[in-house]
Amino acid sequence: MSYILTLDQGTTASRSLIVNAKGEVVAMAQKEFTQHFPRQGWVEHDPDEIWSTQRDTMQQVIRESGIHPSEIKAIGITNQRETTVAWNRTTGKAIGNAIVWQDKRTAPMCEQLKLRGLGEYVRTTTGLVIDAYFSATKMHYILRNYPEAEKLLRTNELCFGTVDSWLMYNLTEKHVHATDSTNASRTMLFDIRKLKWDDRLLAELDIHPSSLPEVKPSIGFFGNARIDGADVPIMGVAGDQQAALFGQLCFEPGMVKNTYGTGCFMLMNTGRELRESHHGLLTTVAWSDAHSTTYALEGSVFIAGAAIQWLRDGLKIIDHATDSEYFARKAQNEEPVYVVPAFSGLGAPYWDMYARGAVFGLTRDTGKDELIRATLESMAYQTRDVIEAMAVDAGTGIHSLRVDGGASANDYLMQFQADIIEREVVRPANVESTAMGAAYLAGIAAGVWSRADLLRIHANATTFRPKMEGKTVSKLYHGWKKAVQRSMHWLDDEP
Repeated sequence: MSYILTLDQGTTASRSLIVNAKGEVVAMAQKEFTQHFPRQGWVEHDPDEIWSTQRDTMQQVIRESGIHPSEIKAIGITNQRETTVAWNRTTGKAIGNAIVWQDKRTAPMCEQLKLRGLGEYVRTTTGLVIDAYFSATKMHYILRNYPEAEKLLRTNELCFGTVDSWLMYNLTEKHVHATDSTNASRTMLFDIRKLKWDDRLLAELDIHPSSLPEVKPSIGFFGNARIDGADVPIMGVAGDQQAALFGQLCFEPGMVKNTYGTGCFMLMNTGRELRESHHGLLTTVAWSDAHSTTYALEGSVFIAGAAIQWLRDGLKIIDHATDSEYFARKAQNEEPVYVVPAFSGLGAPYWDMYARGAVFGLTRDTGKDELIRATLESMAYQTRDVIEAMAVDAGTGIHSLRVDGGASANDYLMQFQADIIEREVVRPANVESTAMGAAYLAGIAAGVWSRADLLRIHANATTFRPKMEGKTVSKLYHGWKKAVQRSMHWLDDEP
């Protein structure tokens, strides 16, 4: 039997899976790693810890599955996007911590780019908006603030990359500095029509093309990983949200998925047509092969599952993330409470780097149950914000929403989601769509599956149907919109 090894490198943990030719997960391992917050609004990861946790889980699943690396037909990689690593091309050593996608230190730089009139050029060329979320300004910051970066650039030894590039460099023992078109499309440096780095944006941010990875199709050969003496081909790479779209088998234009992870990310397959958004969404590469590119519209919500982690680790009012469903069902307060989790600003469709988190609607009888429920419900409200913008931009009705990610296992949240968007919510039996998407990409490239095979082996799903009265939905959503407006531009009027 052929096996696929999937490396799923996320924002808070590294995971590895072994998947067999039937699409079944044979072994899975996960390791969390440290989140560094050196200053307010800054978020960093140690690149060496990213690699070591990914390597450890990879070795663990190979050991537990009882297979030899030579039995692995291909490797698929999926990763947290936009997070930026810089390293020495010769030694392979990172020159400092990775700057994470949630990091807001480059917000002033983004404002300068807007003042220079680059907003429209960025939107039409890259499909993105100017925001600290993306990799470009992180790279510029590293050049200006990491002492070793400029020196390495002068000797052609500087490598920039998103996390997929960092993993491939280590897996291939420093032989491959590459990325795929989905990750490249999240840097704010990549022309998504011409499928190449954009010269003007590189010049505006002083980024030399020699430091950037080679961009390859998502489905295809990237290089050989060296595992216990065996050469195993890396055959599929995609950013986590694009991998989830593929893993949900959203192969046809108009199909939509939403992933509930650290953030919430909704993508709609728009086929080979590149659709520009006029309602705060992003246009991005969904996946590509040697012959064609598939595009998507995306709505990015920065804080979703991270808000549940805040309840657990910050407020310490739950012991485990899964406890949130129990307490949400206990909530008694009939007056709605709203949590706007704008801890890192607001993403789509608002794009406000200066919004901050807030709680509205507190009364004397508000307790922990109500706060937990409101935090859960914030994910559903933010999803409705995005789905409404997406329906307008796509010019088509959205009849159902496919869901995945950790929080999609919460039945209370999924039912509330169906109620508040007034559409069916469909959850697959295996909610590991991101990791499975990377496996599917690699498996197709390696000849293990066709798309028709994947449609046949995909497991049954659970469907949540709307039950709430329309009048109640309208009232609740109106309150949410009011809460969002009052949390926006919080930092704008500082003295």
